[in-house]
Amino acid sequence: MNDTTVTAGVAKDSPEQSGARELLLDTASQIMREGDLVDISLSELSLRSGLNSALVKYYFGNKAGMLKALLDRDMEAIVKSVDALLAKDHMNPEAKLRRHIGKVIDTYYNYPYLNRLLMRLVRDSDHAESQRIADKYLAPLGRAYEKLIASGVKAGVFRPIDSQLFYFTVTGAADRFFSARLVLRHCFDQDTLTEELRDRYREHTVDFVMAGILAPDRQTSQ
Repeated sequence: MNDTTVTAGVAKDSPEQSGARELLLDTASQIMREGDLVDISLSELSLRSGLNSALVKYYFGNKAGMLKALLDRDMEAIVKSVDALLAKDHMNPEAKLRRHIGKVIDTYYNYPYLNRLLMRLVRDSDHAESQRIADKYLAPLGRAYEKLIASGVKAGVFRPIDSQLFYFTVTGAADRFFSARLVLRHCFDQDTLTEELRDRYREHTVDFVMAGILAPDRQTSQ
């Protein structure tokens, strides 16, 4: 099947085309989750999705373009979630941060490849693309943490901490655990990241991180 056959009689932005594009992204995501990796085989993608691999070129240009589109899809959801959380004026800073850390754990459970994919694309892309990724996803998260922590300090519930380092703490805690399947297998005889394990780790991480940021009087009142 060539590109002409693929697209014949179907507008590029039609529901049929949009569905095929999303199926390719969903299938790529599933392959990377199951394989605990940040790369895919186009032949496996074609087999698993039931679509001709020529569609990768049609929609994304090449495999690298598809990986960038996958990163955009997943990271856009995170940035929107953080923006929505900051806009919830009825929630206090502590409740917001607890919810956010829990959501980070859930996100990395669903997309354990996310941070590794982001770092790979930043490293392997040209300067303009690397800067685009940083400006669109990393910088907004950094600003969101700065605002959230500053509001907590102002309210007297957080102690002053470095928001930049806080970003690495939270991201590292989530990424390290959900990309450590080999450690679970060889050290703890567990090869599956179950929902029960996710829930335990979410509670542990939220409590652990919050203990480090809460003001002293807030810690003693917990």
